[in-house]
Amino acid sequence: MTQQNLPEIIVYTDGAARGNPGPGGYGVVLISGGYRKEISQGYLLTTNNRMELLAAIVGLEALKVQPSKVTIYTDSKYVADSVEKGWVFNWVKIRFKGKKNSDLWVRFLEIYSKHQVKFLWVKGHASIPENERCDQLAVEASWNPTLLKDLGYQPGV
Repeated sequence: MTQQNLPEIIVYTDGAARGNPGPGGYGVVLISGGYRKEISQGYLLTTNNRMELLAAIVGLEALKVQPSKVTIYTDSKYVADSVEKGWVFNWVKIRFKGKKNSDLWVRFLEIYSKHQVKFLWVKGHASIPENERCDQLAVEASWNPTLLKDLGYQPGV
């Protein structure tokens, strides 16, 4: 598949935590042509940044065609800047020493490398319909009565 024939996918993501740390969740909306898919999941004890990053990971992992050309819209400066400003690639060189969420960044980089990905930061709660939908999915997921355990969350790290 040539670069110009790559499927183009739009992904909106958001993460939420009620307390930081506290119960949290993520929401993802995938759009490709007329196709749309929503994904969400809640966790018992996590952080907002972990949920923001996990939303991007899950969105990329849900893609069926590799490689794809992916634009991810996020209201997380943490996620968008870490990738677009190249910080995460420097963190790899130092083996994530002193960096939070290294388990998720390693998982992210594995799937990120299989696609052509661009992050665009959007202002949260700015009436962007798909971003608002992701926020709703994330918050609702955090209230789910059967929350998963965020196995990678390490308090104080």
